[in-house]
Amino acid sequence: MTQAVTSRWSRPGRAEPPPGTPPTGPVSDGAGRARTRVAVTVVLLAALTAVVADTVRAGDNQSDPGRVLAGYAVAWTLFAAAAWAVRKVPVRAATVLVLAGAAAVAVAALAAPPRTSDDMFRYAWDGRVQAAGVSPYAYPPTAPRLARLRDDWLFPAHGSCTGWGLHRTDTGLCVRINRPAVPTIYPPVAEGWFLAVHVLSPPGSRHKPLQIGGAALAFATTVALLRVLRRRGDPRRAPGRAALWAWCPAVAFEAVDDAHIDTLGVLLTVLALGTATAGARRGALLGAAIAVKLLPVLALPGALAGRRGPLHVLRVATAAAATVVLAYLPYVIASGSGVLGYLPGYLQEEGYEPGQVRRFALLRLLLPDTAAGVAAVVLLALTALLVRRRGDPARPWRGALLLTGTALLLISPSYPWYSLLVVALVALDGRWEWLTVTLAGTVLYLAGRMLPGFPLQAWAYGAAAAVVVLAACLRAARTRLERGGARGAGRGGPAPRWPAGADSGPVGAQVGESHGQGVLERGDVTAQMRQHQSALKGRHGGGGEAGGIGVGAQ
Repeated sequence: MTQAVTSRWSRPGRAEPPPGTPPTGPVSDGAGRARTRVAVTVVLLAALTAVVADTVRAGDNQSDPGRVLAGYAVAWTLFAAAAWAVRKVPVRAATVLVLAGAAAVAVAALAAPPRTSDDMFRYAWDGRVQAAGVSPYAYPPTAPRLARLRDDWLFPAHGSCTGWGLHRTDTGLCVRINRPAVPTIYPPVAEGWFLAVHVLSPPGSRHKPLQIGGAALAFATTVALLRVLRRRGDPRRAPGRAALWAWCPAVAFEAVDDAHIDTLGVLLTVLALGTATAGARRGALLGAAIAVKLLPVLALPGALAGRRGPLHVLRVATAAAATVVLAYLPYVIASGSGVLGYLPGYLQEEGYEPGQVRRFALLRLLLPDTAAGVAAVVLLALTALLVRRRGDPARPWRGALLLTGTALLLISPSYPWYSLLVVALVALDGRWEWLTVTLAGTVLYLAGRMLPGFPLQAWAYGAAAAVVVLAACLRAARTRLERGGARGAGRGGPAPRWPAGADSGPVGAQVGESHGQGVLERGDVTAQMRQHQSALKGRHGGGGEAGGIGVGAQ
């Protein structure tokens, strides 16, 4: 055996390279390609970082929405190119790039105060009110009892009260806080975050601590995604999937620059679906996410996917409900029945402007206004039932993505930060087409002022729905073709076509299937292995494992 191995490399007329000579041939070519891919990804990330920093300093969504929209478009283009390039980078280098890129993009988004959403000012006010021992659900910011807490940042006392983020109340008070005449709308875990940021912030720091907190939450979500994808998915694909969140412009602009509290709910949802089993811990994490923003409640059917026993459902649901109740309890004691604040009123409006943006825009194209709401409820209930009964318990995020994305398509909100949860679920599942829902909300939010009278809501969300449906049909068709090819190979027919991104052969096919690109069933893989062993027996006259070893040794 030793002679055979030696003769393979020591051919007549070919001198062996001296020690220390750099490798040549396929190994060096592969290393060169890897370095090139890393360099390309670094360049794209550097360009993305520069564009994010320039966009947040360029203007705001009221005075120059076109300039902001152009910056968003360039950022999304660079993000798509970088996310595609990192797929071919070696795993270790890709992981470093994902973390470094996430940090760089977040730091770039810290370059300027918020310029597209004024929600952060309410966060700062709620934290200040709680630190003074007052429940944020008890009084609106304009209440005379809270006059001692006002400062020139949130309540400018000088100037004409004009400019982005400034409002004048009916009593003539100039404020930066939206809806200053009503109490807060945010659930208790969000209020706890506002209080924590306020307590940890130095005096006079204004918006920056909330932005830094948003960056920390976004980066923590990236780390959580990497951990979940490496432990419960294909480790080779984990960096590429995590990059879909880490480098997404929506995360930079909405989670960091505007510091939307939705990011905390996203982190808790990722931990619930990815690090906890279907029990009390998962329910508690989901309950905490729901107590940040209500949207994570749509992940509950996915968290219960495939669980037939009522005990599993009871554990998760009870833990989630108990967490929400316990989070509200201190505020109930302080505020009594007013603990919901302005949340019921907010749910009635949800940022929909009469004549411009309406609920259920896509359904209204097909149904009367009175039937659109009922149809949306029925469709969401059927989708939740499908996820609950047919979902994969090993991949609960897949059902959560389907239900959450469907809900946003049907409701068609004008606030792009609502879909931050969709971005994280896309990173877990890899179905990139759902990112078009985030794009639709962004286009509607920024371009709505530029196109008055144009049905932009229906066009934006209609295009997103078309992309989602088309991608689902293409994926299903490819899966059927590849499974048919695999069965044909098991009967002596042509070999199957392996999915893009998976290694050729049965092992790569199984990896592809674990990420929604499945082509082979377990029985098909076994049949191919037996067929290969039979061919080896016939060719070499040997049998069993000894024949295989003999071939490898020659």
